[in-house]
Amino acid sequence: MTSQPRSAGLSREYRLGESRAGEFRRGIGPIRATAINMAQMCGIGPFVTIPLMVSAMAGPQAVFGWLVGAVVALADGLVWAELGAAMPRAGGTYVYLREAFQYRTGRLMPFLFAWSAVLFIPLIMSTGVIGLVQYLGYLWPAVLDADGRLSVLGHLVGIGVVAVVVVALRRGIDTVARLATVLAGVMLVSVLAVVAAAFTHFHAGLAFGFTPGAFSAFGGPFWTGLGSGLLIAVYDYLGYNTSSYLGAELRDPGRTLPRSIMGSILAIMALYLALQMGVLGVLPWDQVAHTASVASLVLETTWGAVMAKTFTVAIVITAFGSVFAGLLGGSRVPYEAARDRLFLPWFGRLHPRLGLPTAGLFTMGVIAAVGSLFALHDVIAALTAVFVLVQSVAQVAALTVLRGRQPTLPRPYRQWLYPVPSIVALVGWVFVYNASGAMAILGSLAWLAAGMVAFLGWARIERTWPFGAKDIHEEFVTEAASGIRTGSAE
Repeated sequence: MTSQPRSAGLSREYRLGESRAGEFRRGIGPIRATAINMAQMCGIGPFVTIPLMVSAMAGPQAVFGWLVGAVVALADGLVWAELGAAMPRAGGTYVYLREAFQYRTGRLMPFLFAWSAVLFIPLIMSTGVIGLVQYLGYLWPAVLDADGRLSVLGHLVGIGVVAVVVVALRRGIDTVARLATVLAGVMLVSVLAVVAAAFTHFHAGLAFGFTPGAFSAFGGPFWTGLGSGLLIAVYDYLGYNTSSYLGAELRDPGRTLPRSIMGSILAIMALYLALQMGVLGVLPWDQVAHTASVASLVLETTWGAVMAKTFTVAIVITAFGSVFAGLLGGSRVPYEAARDRLFLPWFGRLHPRLGLPTAGLFTMGVIAAVGSLFALHDVIAALTAVFVLVQSVAQVAALTVLRGRQPTLPRPYRQWLYPVPSIVALVGWVFVYNASGAMAILGSLAWLAAGMVAFLGWARIERTWPFGAKDIHEEFVTEAASGIRTGSAE
């Protein structure tokens, strides 16, 4: 077993969490990490998916879809918390799968994750762009066609939004973190404004007028729509793991990362429930189900057109913030893969002055722009099917494998009630994957198969498993033995 530490020559300054040439600087604390997560989680998601959720579950009982989604997110968040606190590096899941599955399949799993993440992470950002343009249509109708879909002009605006995000991210991490915090603040104002407007004109009969027979055990709309509803809810909670991709830039990651994950999930859950109930307490559910810019309609109905337009601007800014936070974290995945020689080498270079991986940022920006040209529901189904296979399910397995393979790995945070949350998360992800639909499932399997072919070509060139020996390297166990602190709770 090879155990030579990659970072055996690190200086004392790095051990204390400071930066050195060629490394990220640990400048993000718990408040900013939570803000980055929340900006990515909320963003435009609930504003555009409330109609989809209400339609899928055929009535106000849709509010329970958010609760079921929160259970899956919380259980999965506990998986992320343990893995991220123990292995705080850029790339998140890439690092966890590399460490866990190296013993049997070499570098196959981290390769497949990097291969898939370069697709599904920017697709998540694409949904934010689509939602941004949909709400912009309330202010500028020309960006939408007669059916409420993005027009040619709308698509051009969406591509322009991605370009602005990429330019905005070409800043030092301190500036980027401050900007993310400001955008998270705008997000909170946007959501709270809609909630406040709704509850000043709230009608309990509308909000709790559940469809007759909604919860019937034999085909009630709640149960028949739960699969589609959970798919939407899980999509809306995505982003609680963004801080994990920034693990190399977190101060005291052993504490910061778990707190940012769990805190952001609980805060966003409360916001989503209030937002969903508020909207349903103002508008009939069948009208909600057929209104794209439902938040703007609630504001117009309650506070008038001027306030509706004012806060629609804030909602557009909120959508921008979600794309900003997502590309910030996602661009670090190909960087870490390239550092391991699993990607083209220029992905592993940091900008000499700004200290950010520009190649990953530009590549994901291009894919996000292309993804914004498709329909929102189709993009959600496709990205969900891909990430469930190579991230969510694999990561649950990785936690279990690492507990057995690396018992001496320092774990500043350990999953509560292990393995119950892991089991709950696994069941939830299997259910979500099945609900994504036949086309999305077939597409995810085809993408995975293509990734395996690409891996075999790379492995033959590099003469590694299955065409050579496995390079087993317990990086974080070695660092702990060498006294190099990366994720300890100080």
